[in-house]
Amino acid sequence: MKLKDKVALVTGSAQGIGKTIAVALASEGARVIIADIKADLAKQTASEISGAIAVELNVSNSASVKSAFGQITKEFGRIDILVNNAGITRDGLLMRMKEEDWDIVISINLTGAFKCTKEAVPVMVKQRSGKIVNIASIVGIMGNFGQANYSASKAGLIGFTKTVAREVASRNINVNAVAPGFINTEMTQKLSDEVKKKMSDQIPMARFGEPDDVAKAVLFLCSEDSSYITGQVISVNGGMLMP
Repeated sequence: MKLKDKVALVTGSAQGIGKTIAVALASEGARVIIADIKADLAKQTASEISGAIAVELNVSNSASVKSAFGQITKEFGRIDILVNNAGITRDGLLMRMKEEDWDIVISINLTGAFKCTKEAVPVMVKQRSGKIVNIASIVGIMGNFGQANYSASKAGLIGFTKTVAREVASRNINVNAVAPGFINTEMTQKLSDEVKKKMSDQIPMARFGEPDDVAKAVLFLCSEDSSYITGQVISVNGGMLMP
């Protein structure tokens, strides 16, 4: 039980990779907060995880973020782990991309992580301990056709990770990022077999990753096994990108 009694907040965790991360943290003893804009689904997910609670959270809304963190600190008195997982895509070629599609992706994927981290850091500084893990993406390192907004948000998140890591390292707070490659999710399952093959052909391990592969990397960064690791990006991509 590497995370026994640790309080862990995972944004965007009502479903998908976020839910898998929450389950992994709870399996090691963490008290998990399922934070998601989909309040009913968050409650359902929390009911499936022992000791978990649900909090409605819109990471792009400052009032919602402050309210959620206030509720969490009031109930638990601390925050040991923050996983900034909430994110969306609005894909399209740059020449056709609507400004609102750029704005909303940046607002949720990057600014949302900023808002949540800004609320968590003072609590962690007071505790003189904490783990922050930002879910970036391989495309934030290498770019991707039709994803100017998403790639920019994830590249920004990597830069954000490194800067915050420098600022809070002396307070015993570790800040790292996980950059998944192609992972089997609801989104990738909708792709045609032809597209899936083209994608898997780019991966030396010749397969997509699973949400659990990402969750295990996050779990490592949230545990004391990674106590001397900060400001790093762990790529979970089957060898597709080897920087």
